[in-house]
Amino acid sequence: MSSLAALGATPVPAEGRAAKVKTTSNRPPRKVIVGTAMQSFWGQYPGLHNRLDQLAGIVDQMAAQAKTKYSRGLDLAVLPETAITGEADGNALAHSVPFDGLVQEVFTRKAREHGCYIVVPTYLLDSKEKKLCSNAAILVGRKGEVMGTYRKIHLVVSLERGTMEGGATPGDALPVFDCDFGKLGIQICYDMEFEDGWTELARRGAELIAWPTQSPQTSQPAFRAREHRCYIVSSTWRHNASIFEPTGKIAAQIKPPQSVLVHELDLSYALLPWSSKLRNGEALRQVYGDRVGFHYYEDEDCGIFWSNDPRITIGEMVRAIGVLELEDEMARVREFYRKARARR
Repeated sequence: MSSLAALGATPVPAEGRAAKVKTTSNRPPRKVIVGTAMQSFWGQYPGLHNRLDQLAGIVDQMAAQAKTKYSRGLDLAVLPETAITGEADGNALAHSVPFDGLVQEVFTRKAREHGCYIVVPTYLLDSKEKKLCSNAAILVGRKGEVMGTYRKIHLVVSLERGTMEGGATPGDALPVFDCDFGKLGIQICYDMEFEDGWTELARRGAELIAWPTQSPQTSQPAFRAREHRCYIVSSTWRHNASIFEPTGKIAAQIKPPQSVLVHELDLSYALLPWSSKLRNGEALRQVYGDRVGFHYYEDEDCGIFWSNDPRITIGEMVRAIGVLELEDEMARVREFYRKARARR
């Protein structure tokens, strides 16, 4: 896909390349209000105009909830997989639409209206002449600019028919988008089953990964979030839409009859393991009050912590009470083991 190469996207890596974990705790707070949805698109297709009106209305709901809940605007809206076109029904090309024209006009207008990024999933018509289409997600910026496209690499395979998603063409690159709040990656549905995409996005520094999907699974996204130290936002057709923390825990979730979820997260955070000094987070709360925020999980003996004060980072808070972040503690433990083995 030459258009992907023009975006500076990176080719798919070999399996098994591990990404080095880097803490973000020494950066100032980076609050991001994310909106996501749980909405099915089975059944009779209502036509492109009606579908775009429906999706624009969902973005409007997200923006309104952000204002009500957090008294400020939405930063990122994530819509479900192939939300514009629905299912392929065995012929992805027949269902695909170009982004240029009406689709772009609608989401450019919504992005500008709400001042937010929007992840727009669709079966995308790449070339009518060459009969090429892809399962794609286009990222639209706050000013309505098209920041780029991710084309699903791991298309669902029908082993019986020997086809991939009704004849769609798989993507071959994994762009990471530089947003004003941090680095955003995208994976789509069946990509969840394959390690290579997640490893490469982590290697390239993705902090937040949008996952438009038909599948409502939660155990694998939780694992990916923890393994690769990122937030994952699922936008689904059924059962739940969820936001997964780098702890592997679900930070926020909706189930029927709810259909829209809005949640604030902070990309500058510290993961802290259990310690007697920490007292499950109360040591930080005692010193900093509501200037610190956290979720501590006694069932996991760890927590995620962030600063609510732009004048001090969570890293500074943590060091002030004399506790170690998870990666620092593990590095010291590994060094202790190394020296112990050397003395044998």
